[in-house]
Amino acid sequence: MIIALIVLADQAIKIYVKTHFYIGESRAVAGNWFQLYFIENEGMAYGWKFGGDWGKILLTLFRLAAVIFGVFYIKTLLEKKYPSGFIICVALVFAGALGNLIDSMFYGMIFDNSSTLTSNVAKLFPAHGYGEFLHGRVVDMFYFPLIRVESMPAWIPFLGGKDFTFFNYIFNLADASISIGVLTILFCRRHFFKEYPAKESSQNVEAVSLANN
Repeated sequence: MIIALIVLADQAIKIYVKTHFYIGESRAVAGNWFQLYFIENEGMAYGWKFGGDWGKILLTLFRLAAVIFGVFYIKTLLEKKYPSGFIICVALVFAGALGNLIDSMFYGMIFDNSSTLTSNVAKLFPAHGYGEFLHGRVVDMFYFPLIRVESMPAWIPFLGGKDFTFFNYIFNLADASISIGVLTILFCRRHFFKEYPAKESSQNVEAVSLANN
């Protein structure tokens, strides 16, 4: 249920934003500190990408392999009756990975291009999509610029004289689900595994992180 609800909510938000916003458009939700700001991400977290077209395909296939691994991993956790809190966290990570995988695999085929220059809003199920199978771009929209400083003092290393925004990342519900799941495992692993050997707990945390990076 957790996985289904997160994936459905994630996709509903993404489809709404994709079909109602053009690239770079922002709308205030709660003042200036919470906005819906539509961008598309062709690569990994924070927009990192590599290898051009082939890199995109390899990244999507890696995500697919991680999700397939996640199915069997969750099945194993349930069969061995691992702590419910740990299973819920793994489900959060799995749901986030699956949500972004759907974008990467199918969005290129089911949407046409969004455009900044022409303020074009994408259509769902057009005659021709903007890309092929495995070439979709992940939709991001949540933006929380909590603190803005137009020019940092010159004496601050690396940031002196530059504009500064905290929190400056734009993400989606799937990203948030992954982050919450991983961070909860890291901070609560002793509570989850207080009846298990510490070594087993550490191995499980590493397995979840490797599968969904």
